[in-house]
Amino acid sequence: MSEPRNPWVTLSSRQVYANPWIVVREDQILNAKGKPGIYGVVSYRNRAVGVVPVDDEGHTYLVGQWRYCHGRYEWEIPEGGCPEGESSLQTAHRELREETGLLATRIEPLRLGLELSNSISTEVCDLYLARGLSQGPADPEDCEELRVWRLPLSEAVAMAKDGRIQDSPSVIALLLAESKGLCAP
Repeated sequence: MSEPRNPWVTLSSRQVYANPWIVVREDQILNAKGKPGIYGVVSYRNRAVGVVPVDDEGHTYLVGQWRYCHGRYEWEIPEGGCPEGESSLQTAHRELREETGLLATRIEPLRLGLELSNSISTEVCDLYLARGLSQGPADPEDCEELRVWRLPLSEAVAMAKDGRIQDSPSVIALLLAESKGLCAP
C-alpha cells in the first residue's frame, strides 16, 4: 500500500506562546477538504518518559500527586521529561530514583514513541519496565509533593482497567506490563 499524500496545506504559522516546557503555534491552513481554517499545535520541549518498577515479589510502585490541570489527586507510574542531551533510558533511571528512591539494575523498553495526543500535540512518550530494584533515598523536584505507594502489580493493573488511574502513559504501561505475564495469578 502506498503512503497517503498529505491533504493539509499550511498557509502561515506563528508562535503564540512559549514557556520552558511547551510552545503553542497557530497555523492558517487549508483543511483536508480545501477549506480555510486555523490549527493549533502544542509542541513539547521534552520527551515524556514513564517507568513501571516491578520488584521480586511482583509489586510495583505508584507515585501520587495533585495534578493541577485536572484539579485532583492522581496515582501514576514514575514519569518525567527527557531534556535535550539525555537519553530516554537515562531519564527512566533518573525519574525512578528521584520520585521513588528506587535504583534498577535492568530497565527495558515496553513501548517507545507513543503519541499521547496526536490531534493537537507533538508529545511523544517512551515507556519502560524496571527490574532488579533496590531502595535508596528519593529526591523529588522542588515543585513536587509526592507519595509513593507499593502495591501488587495486579492491583495497579486493576486500577488502570477500572479508571482509578486516569493518566494515559500509566494505563498503557501497566497493561503492557500485564501482557508480559508479570502479574501473579
